[in-house]
Amino acid sequence: SGKKYKAYRGMGSIAAMQKGSAERYVQSRETSGRKLIAEGVEGLVANKGAVADYLDQVAGSLKSSFYYIGGRTLNDFQKKATFIRITPASMAESHPHSITIVDAGKNYQI
Repeated sequence: SGKKYKAYRGMGSIAAMQKGSAERYVQSRETSGRKLIAEGVEGLVANKGAVADYLDQVAGSLKSSFYYIGGRTLNDFQKKATFIRITPASMAESHPHSITIVDAGKNYQI
């Protein structure tokens, strides 16, 4: 399919315990996967791209935030910004909805 994935192995997974984390899970006497009890999972996570691309998004978001609060320095930001916690439903509502998006920016990935 052309997609790239990164392997994920939780410390309580069978593979991780076979490589040495079994002691943490009080199973250090067992070495075969047959007797180990999994307390974690192994899987694949879709590659989201280069860190540089993510940092560009963060930098752009910070620039917008400074503009919205009328600040120029970190000190201004600390004095003027108000942080609020929103629910996942509010997050979805704050993004475009009820529309078939044909070209969304990276920041609209929910």
